Amino acid sequence: MILLELVELVAASHKPCVAPGDGVIVSCPCRLWTAADMERLVERLEKAVERLENVCQGPGMCGDASAKGVAQYVQAFDALLAGPVAEYTKISREVGGDVQKHAEMVHAGLMSERALLVVASQHQQPAENAFSELLKPISEQIQAVQNFREKNRGSKLFNHLSAVSESIPALGWVAMAPKPGPYVKEMTDAAMFYTNRILKEYKDVDKKQVDWVKAYLSIWTELQAYIKEYHTTGLTWSKTGPVATAGAKAAPAPPAGLAPPPPGPPPPPAPVSSSTDDSASGSALFAQINRGEGITSGLRHVSDDMKTHKNPALKNQGGPVRSGPKPFTAPKPACNANPSPKAPPLLELEGKKWRVENQENATNLVISDTELKQVAYVFKCTNSTLQIKGKINSITLDNCKKLGLVFDDVVGIVEIINSRDVKVQVMGKVPTISINKTDGCHVYLSKSSLDCEIVSAKSSEMNVLIPTEGGDFTEFPVPEQFKTVWNGQKLVTTVTEIAG
Repeated sequence: MILLELVELVAASHKPCVAPGDGVIVSCPCRLWTAADMERLVERLEKAVERLENVCQGPGMCGDASAKGVAQYVQAFDALLAGPVAEYTKISREVGGDVQKHAEMVHAGLMSERALLVVASQHQQPAENAFSELLKPISEQIQAVQNFREKNRGSKLFNHLSAVSESIPALGWVAMAPKPGPYVKEMTDAAMFYTNRILKEYKDVDKKQVDWVKAYLSIWTELQAYIKEYHTTGLTWSKTGPVATAGAKAAPAPPAGLAPPPPGPPPPPAPVSSSTDDSASGSALFAQINRGEGITSGLRHVSDDMKTHKNPALKNQGGPVRSGPKPFTAPKPACNANPSPKAPPLLELEGKKWRVENQENATNLVISDTELKQVAYVFKCTNSTLQIKGKINSITLDNCKKLGLVFDDVVGIVEIINSRDVKVQVMGKVPTISINKTDGCHVYLSKSSLDCEIVSAKSSEMNVLIPTEGGDFTEFPVPEQFKTVWNGQKLVTTVTEIAG
């Protein structure tokens, strides 16, 4: 519209006139302009140009005019925010509820990451302790996203929350030198377990849910491509400018034609605190590992006279030979500390979901009034036994210890996640049993369920018990060790039998 106005103003500066007598419109080169006409025309041109300049100063407008003071990889990250991230948040708002709240937390985490990218583009790489402080906002956002999932385990969109919670640690790629890209892919793969469940549930029911999965996964796919182009071996820091400190903040881009303001005074040293921060210590650990061989530079040389196997006299000394500070030990909690209250036990039907939660030492739990469309979710039950009668859609055991489950028929899947020492017995039929991140699992099959598929990942001590004619069971271990070789065309994986 502004360019069109400029064209009209230029055209107005050479108005046509009518030739006397024939009515034909011709250009009149002798057209004389008064001083007032010229003043009004110049004033209109100045206003149009001013408006055009204002528009060009907006984000993403007029080519590189807005890019002054902003690093190229920050602009590329902004494109990711304006593309896949914006689409994900838009669809999350349409889904609403817990998914929308979760998306807002994810967006806050991405904005914290953008702030770090701006700092890196304007500062040189800092010391390890300063870098840990810079990572703190990202770590806090990751923790907030994961805590939201834990506090809403009864949500109808729990699979959505779990997909985000399992993959959100990908934001920590900034501390994962020298291979940040593969780290993001690993976190994305962790979400696939739950996104596949969403696709299976809503594939032919709700297209919006399918679009949500595609939009969310595209964030991490685009982030991998972004990292590969701009941060292949780790976060790229500026070669000039001041060294980043714990209180470094992204300085706004200076106006065109003006020199950037001088850096402010360094922040005061952080107060010493006795409390430990898991995220900060984790980031410091990554930084220590990335030092390579330099990590041993601070070790003290031990001479032969200090070695007990070469100087037997040291063994007879009454006191310890170790010198130096006392090794760190975790502080013991105070006796009067108030422990967090335990969640109350729960066994109830909520809509189509049976919720069995926080049961301890309960040996007679029974669900009998079941329907085919119902599912059962068993969470954080310890040293208990649960029997589910009738035919049900699916069963999920999550974070359970020493739990015994007996059920009749399941038409979908039985899933065992993050559990220990569980026993599952099938009385009727079940098509699939999935075991994920579980140590110690015994599966007792019935004669009618011998065609059941058992899928396992990141689990150990798994055994399948097959019924015999005499009514007993024969135990067969599920393989945990594999051998992979290249046959010239593809990788071939086979089970490795442990010798002895």
